[in-house]
Amino acid sequence: MSDLATTLTRHLAAAFAAEGLDPALGAVKRSDRPDLAPFQCNGAMAAGKAAGKPPRTVAEVVASRLAGVPEIASVEVAGPGFLNIALTDACLAARAQAVADDPRCGATPVAAPRRVIVDYGGPNVAKPMHVGHLRASIIGESIKRLFRFRGDEVWGDAHFGDWGFQMGLLIADFEERNGAIEGDDLSPLALEKLRGVTLEDLQSLYPEAAARAKEDEAFRDRARKATARLQSGNAAYRKIWAFYRDLSMAAQKEDFRALGVDFDLWKGEADVDPLIPGMVEDLRGKGLLVEDQGAQVVHVAGGETKKRKLEDGTVIDAPFPPPLLVVSSEGSAMYGTTDLATIVERAKDFSFDLCLYVVDQRQGDHFEQVFRAAALAGYAPRAALEHVGFGTMNGPDGKPFKTRAGGVLRLADLIEMAREKARERLRADEIGSDFSAEEFEDVAHKVGIAALKFADLANFRGTSYVFDLDRFMSFEGKTGPYLLYQSVRIKSILRKADEAGFKAGPIAISHPNERALTLALDAFDAALAAAYEKRAPHFLAEHAFSLAQAFSGFYTNCPILPEKEEAVRASRLALAQATLKQLARTLDLLGLEAPARM
Repeated sequence: MSDLATTLTRHLAAAFAAEGLDPALGAVKRSDRPDLAPFQCNGAMAAGKAAGKPPRTVAEVVASRLAGVPEIASVEVAGPGFLNIALTDACLAARAQAVADDPRCGATPVAAPRRVIVDYGGPNVAKPMHVGHLRASIIGESIKRLFRFRGDEVWGDAHFGDWGFQMGLLIADFEERNGAIEGDDLSPLALEKLRGVTLEDLQSLYPEAAARAKEDEAFRDRARKATARLQSGNAAYRKIWAFYRDLSMAAQKEDFRALGVDFDLWKGEADVDPLIPGMVEDLRGKGLLVEDQGAQVVHVAGGETKKRKLEDGTVIDAPFPPPLLVVSSEGSAMYGTTDLATIVERAKDFSFDLCLYVVDQRQGDHFEQVFRAAALAGYAPRAALEHVGFGTMNGPDGKPFKTRAGGVLRLADLIEMAREKARERLRADEIGSDFSAEEFEDVAHKVGIAALKFADLANFRGTSYVFDLDRFMSFEGKTGPYLLYQSVRIKSILRKADEAGFKAGPIAISHPNERALTLALDAFDAALAAAYEKRAPHFLAEHAFSLAQAFSGFYTNCPILPEKEEAVRASRLALAQATLKQLARTLDLLGLEAPARM
C-alpha cells in the first residue's frame, strides 16, 4: 500500500520522463510550506540545466502533463520552478479508508527481510541498574519492535556483563571476608556465608570493592588473578560467581519488566566463555594475534592515526583504532574478547544479516576495534555490525544525571520517582478519583513510564537531553502523558458511540481538519521508514505527536457524536477508529501503553 507521496511520485516521474528527462526528478515530498500545498516537487530546478530551459518553463510543461490525473486537485508553479501539489478529496478519502482497513495501519513491510540481532540493556551483574541503563534499554526496545514490525526476524539480547573484572573484585572481597579458597570447592562454612548474602549486601559489596581496588594495589592484583582463575574454570570461584549472578539478574529483570522491556535472549559474556580458547587459537593461526607487553592483541588500524598524549606530555600520532586486547598479561579474557566471541556465537547460531549494538556513543572506539577484528578474522562482514550510539541523560548542570548527593541514581528509584510524580499529577487533575486502588496504580505506572520513555525517545538518540520530570509529566505539549490522554479520549468517544448504537461507515473527506487528519495518518509509513533507516525512534515519537495534534483539531472542529447526518458521523467515527489504531501501534513501537481510561 503506497503512501500519497509515493503515488504522486509515480505520476510526476512519468511526466518528467515524457519530456525526455530523468524520472527520478519527479520525487515528491511533504511540502516545506503546507500552508501553500501539502506536497511539493523540486525536480524542475535540476531539470532546467539538462533541458537547456529555464526551470520554471520545465515546471509549467510538467504541470500541464498532470492535468486530468484523477488524484490531483491542482498543481501550481511557484517561484523559479517549484511544483506545489494538492490532492482531491476523493483521493484523500481513499487513502484514509485504506489506512482504516489495513491491519498494519498503512505501513509497508521491508522489501527484503533480514535476520537481525539487537544488543541492548547490557547491565553488569553485581551492580544495581542505574540511570545510565535507561537509554540503552528503551531505545533498544523500540528499535527491536520497529525492526520486527517492518518484517525482519529479530532477536533482542540483554548481553549481561557477567564475566569481567567486577566478578574478580567480588570474589577477592569474598576471600578477604571469609578466608582464601585454596581448592576447587567451597567449604560448608564458606557456602553457608555465601548463601547468606542478600541483594542489599551485594549492592554495597561491589562499590566498596571497586573503591578499594583503586587505592589498594595488592587487592587489585588479587582481583585480577581471581578473574583469571574464574575464567580458567575454578569450581569454587564459579559457585560464588553463579550465586552473585543469579541474585543480581533477578533484580535487573524486575527493573526491565517495570520499564516494559523484554528480551528474547537473556545471555551474558559468560555464555561465550567456552568459545574463547578456540577463537584465540583461530586468531593466532590466522596470524592476527600478536604479543604486546605480555598481553595478546589484534592490530585493527588500517593506516589511520589519531593524536595521543603520552604520560610525559609528548603528543604522538598513534595508530587508530588502538589494538584490540584479547588476552591480558594475567591470562584472562577481556571485554573485547567476549564481544568478539559473541559475534562468533551469533554468526553460528543465528546466521545474522545485521547486528545492532545499542550502547552509549562514548563506546564507539571500542566497538570499532571489535568490529574490525571480527571482519579481519572473517567472523562477520564489517557492514553487518553497527554501533547505534546515543547521548546522555543530563541534570540541570548539563552533566550526566546524578542524585543530589552526587551519586548515580538507581534505575528502580528513578522509576519510582516517575510513578510518584504521576500519582501527584493525576490527583492534582482529579483523574482516577473513582478508580480502585489497583486501577489507579496501573494508570500511574503507565503515565510515569510514558513520561520517562517519550521524553527520551522524542530526542534524536545521538543528542543528550536534560532530565526534567515536571515537564515530562505534563498532560499538555509534546509529552508521553499527553499522548496517552489523547488515546484515552478516542477510546472514550468510541465507547460512547457504541453505547448510542452509532456505527462507523465509509470515509468521505470534505472538511479541512478531515484533510489534515488524513495527511497525518498517511505520514505513518514515511516515519517508520525514516526511523528504520536511521535507527532513530524519534521519527515515530514525532509522528505520534503530530497525529495526536491532528486528531485534536479534528475533534474540535468536526463534531462526531453530536453530528446529525448519519453518513458524516459514520465517516468521522471511522477516522477516529483509524487514528486510535495507528496511534496505539505507534505508541507500542515506542514501548508505551495507554490505559483504558483516565
